[in-house]
Amino acid sequence: MRTITLVTQKGGAGKTTIATSLAIAAQQRGEMVAAFDLDPQGSMVEWGKMRKKADPAAIPDQHLPVIERFPLERIGQIGSMLDSLGGKGVTLTILDTAGADTPTTHAAMEASTFCLVPIRPTRLDLLAVRATVQAIMRSGKPFAFVLNQCSPIPRNGRANDTATGLASIGFVAEPLILLRNDYQDAFASGQGVTEYAPDSKAADEIRQLWKWLDTQFKEMKA
Repeated sequence: MRTITLVTQKGGAGKTTIATSLAIAAQQRGEMVAAFDLDPQGSMVEWGKMRKKADPAAIPDQHLPVIERFPLERIGQIGSMLDSLGGKGVTLTILDTAGADTPTTHAAMEASTFCLVPIRPTRLDLLAVRATVQAIMRSGKPFAFVLNQCSPIPRNGRANDTATGLASIGFVAEPLILLRNDYQDAFASGQGVTEYAPDSKAADEIRQLWKWLDTQFKEMKA
C-alpha cells in the first residue's frame, strides 16, 4: 500500500482541498482509497460529512473513499494501523496534516511513502516552507512541492520563478495548480473536482497530478 502525506507547516496552502480531490481522482482510476484527517481543525472530516449528505445521483458511491479522523492518541501506532489497511485491500492512503510543526505531523511523514508539500507562489510561503523541507529531509522520505493557487493571468511569471527556485531543493510536481473556483465549489459540495466539474481545467489538473504521483511510485518500485 502507498501512503501520501500532505504536509506544510503553514495554514492556507490548500492541503485539504488538494487531498480530497486527489483522493477522488485516484479512486476513479481504480485505487481503493482511505483518507485520514490528522488536523485538529477537522476540515477533511467535515468534507466527508458533506459527502455523505450529498445527492446520490451526484455521487454514485458516496461512501468511498473512507474518510476518518485519525485517533491522535494512537499516533505512535500509525505504521501498524496503515499496514492493517493494506491487509484489507486499501491500495492508497492519504494523510492530511495540520499546518503546524507537531509530533503528529512528524509521525505522519515517517509513515508516508511520499510527501506532498503544497505551496503558494508567495514570498511568505517560500519562507515558511523551509522548516517543512528540513523535517522531510531528516525523515529521508521522497517529496515534491505542489505549486497551488497560482494566478491564471497569462504571462504572470511569479509561479514559474517560484518553481525554478523550488527545483533547486526538490522536485516540483506537475502540473501547476491554478486558482480556480471549481476547487472550492467542489469541496463545499462534498465532492472532488473531477466529480463536480469533470470536464473542467481544474479536473484535468488533478488528474495530471495523480498521474504524476503514480509515475513516481512506479519508478520508486522499479
